[in-house]
Amino acid sequence: MLVGYMRVSTADERQSVDLQRDALMAAGVDERHFYQDHASGSRDDRPGLKACLTYLKAGDTLVVWKLDRLGRSLPHLLEVMGDLRKRGVAFRSLTEAMDTATPHGELLFSLFGALAQFERQLTRERVIAGLAAAKRRGRRGGRPPTIGGEQLEQITAALAGGASKASVCRSFKIARSTLIDTLERTGWQPPAK
Repeated sequence: MLVGYMRVSTADERQSVDLQRDALMAAGVDERHFYQDHASGSRDDRPGLKACLTYLKAGDTLVVWKLDRLGRSLPHLLEVMGDLRKRGVAFRSLTEAMDTATPHGELLFSLFGALAQFERQLTRERVIAGLAAAKRRGRRGGRPPTIGGEQLEQITAALAGGASKASVCRSFKIARSTLIDTLERTGWQPPAK
């Protein structure tokens, strides 16, 4: 069975699904099997798409007018199409002449998958390079320490003077876990008796 999905970005009167509806009907999609959304493609909460994906079963074909009507990004599009493939549902995009039921469509899908993997690897490399550059400039990522340098000196002096960790936590108004983590991070050891 052919199932059609249509989307326009806004709910105002200027945009209509008529062009998409006509193309889907010309491709053989029965009007009773149309799903549509009036929402930005970047939104996750598209009830029409959710209902459409839930309705599809093995042997069906999801038909869209254009690839960008379905996915909000290449990784999202590949995620949806990968899910369809696992469930035995074919996919067809009319504008791009892509049909995963054909060898040509499978090749295109594989190329998109390779491009998405390449994009993920590039992003990962950029993040790692950025963190390394920040580290070379003396910047440290993550959350700033809860216990600062001067306060840490006062705490270690109190502990060295025989104060208990519980009393130090009460005096400095810090959590015991924060104190213990900070002491471990700095390598503080209690004085030998």
